[in-house]
Amino acid sequence: MNQSATTAYRGTDKLLYGIILGVLAFWLFAQTTLNIAPAMAADLGVEQSFMNNAVSITALFSGIFIVVVGGLADRIGRVKTVTWGFMFSIVGSLLVGLAPSGELGGLFLMLGRISQGLSGAFIMPASLALVKEYWDGAERQRAISLWSMGSWGGSGFAALFGGLMAQNVGWRWIFIIAALVSVVGMLMVRGTPESKAEVKGNYKFDFKGVITFMVAMVSLQVLATQGSQFGWTSPQSLGLLLVVVVFGALFFKVEAGNPNAFVQFRLFRNSTYTGATISNLLLNATAGIIIVAMLVLQQGGGISAQEAGLLTLGYAISILAFIRVGEKLLQRFGPRQPMLWGCFIVGLVILLLMPTNLMLGSYKILSVIAFTLFGVGLAFYATPSTDAALSNLPADQSGAGAGIYKMASSLGASFGVAIASAVYTAIAGDNGSVLWLEGVITFVGNQENLAYREAAFFAQLTMLVMLVVAVFSIILTIPKGKPSGR
Repeated sequence: MNQSATTAYRGTDKLLYGIILGVLAFWLFAQTTLNIAPAMAADLGVEQSFMNNAVSITALFSGIFIVVVGGLADRIGRVKTVTWGFMFSIVGSLLVGLAPSGELGGLFLMLGRISQGLSGAFIMPASLALVKEYWDGAERQRAISLWSMGSWGGSGFAALFGGLMAQNVGWRWIFIIAALVSVVGMLMVRGTPESKAEVKGNYKFDFKGVITFMVAMVSLQVLATQGSQFGWTSPQSLGLLLVVVVFGALFFKVEAGNPNAFVQFRLFRNSTYTGATISNLLLNATAGIIIVAMLVLQQGGGISAQEAGLLTLGYAISILAFIRVGEKLLQRFGPRQPMLWGCFIVGLVILLLMPTNLMLGSYKILSVIAFTLFGVGLAFYATPSTDAALSNLPADQSGAGAGIYKMASSLGASFGVAIASAVYTAIAGDNGSVLWLEGVITFVGNQENLAYREAAFFAQLTMLVMLVVAVFSIILTIPKGKPSGR
């Protein structure tokens, strides 16, 4: 389709809501595993460490392939790419939902989670490119806000939805429903005029770049999740670290100056795009606070997945209630201020979740307040950051650029969950591992769960460090005031 024919079409709510259903399949249904992982592991008969890998591998595969697929979507068609994403979602959801118990169940689970990750890789960059192509000005900002409700809002409801479903009808129905939602979304997108970028020169698939990037990222993921079990100075861990360094260096060497590179480093010459992408990666990494809070409340506090999920209700409500507020703040102040305000609020959230020395009742109250504020903080950040990234992309790189931005989301969430759960698991496994903390902080109440509570404290502290880096990335790269050309 030529450019003039493409731009003659304007986006409709049918297309937008169809896209949002695809986003929900990833951010709502697939992300319920953050809360129901213990129940799934017990039902399928797999180790918790294996389950932790299954939880994070979806975001990892999404992050690895999202840029590749984003660039591919620019050339083969964004509508076609979104449709393939729906197909991956249907297959992946059914594999997880129908997984049998035992060793074969572990295989079904892992293949299904990988397929769900690929669905996100296909849907997110291509759908954002469609938003950039088919909506303009205030209408685009509205579309981004609603799209963000699907991603950020979906993740907000994930813990609550997962807990309720697991407790009342069984966790498998989560993924059966996800497949049905994907079918409906695919039918709503069907018939949309195709959108492609103008192809310049001959395109060659960046096979070397993809392979080197994949090996480096998978090795880093295994190191983050299994390093404490191997021993951080063990031959396995040091070998994985060497693989990360070598293949990371090869990746940068392969991509530098490559016109067909799946990661176009020239996009990062724009400081606003760079700041939006880096801070997006780091803020998404704070998703680790959710799995840590869920683990300490269930393992340390002895409450059910449903009760733990209910504590996150304020998160789900506030992120939906304040997403449009983030849009209005963007229009009035530009992206920098609301992005910083969002980060500061998330920082307060982490501080509220760190006092695991309190009694369970007090900590549950803090959790309710914290998760409600978490939704507000992410809502302030989401639309300004996404709009800042999209507005600074050249037309022929909108799919690839959106892919890099959403790769930051997926990899951030993946590594945030992996790092937070690794820190938690390493400390929670030994009740005497960090008892020196008792001399600084008094842990009241039950002392038999001390390891879980100390583990949660240090895991949340790790998330706070990542957030501080996100704040500095915004301060150093995002210009003050409204961007020019608005």
